[in-house]
Amino acid sequence: MYNVGLGASMTKEIEAVYEQGLIRPLQPLELPEGARLDVIVITHEQPRTNGNTAEVLAEIAALPLEGSSNAFAGRDHDSLLYPENRVE
Repeated sequence: MYNVGLGASMTKEIEAVYEQGLIRPLQPLELPEGARLDVIVITHEQPRTNGNTAEVLAEIAALPLEGSSNAFAGRDHDSLLYPENRVE
């Protein structure tokens, strides 16, 4: 929320980039010079840059289809949620 004059306040969500210790908005803000702001920071997950597409796909392919130690399996999903013998 920021003060835009005469006691009025306005809330606006914007995107910004943090560079060299400063938060830089990605679009212009219509604010008077020196306006004080309250800032809430929500970070975005950075895209993974290490590895090429083939390496990432190989990592995905190496993941187990089902957990070996877990009694629940994805194949049991529907039978647990929608049992055939319903008690009403």
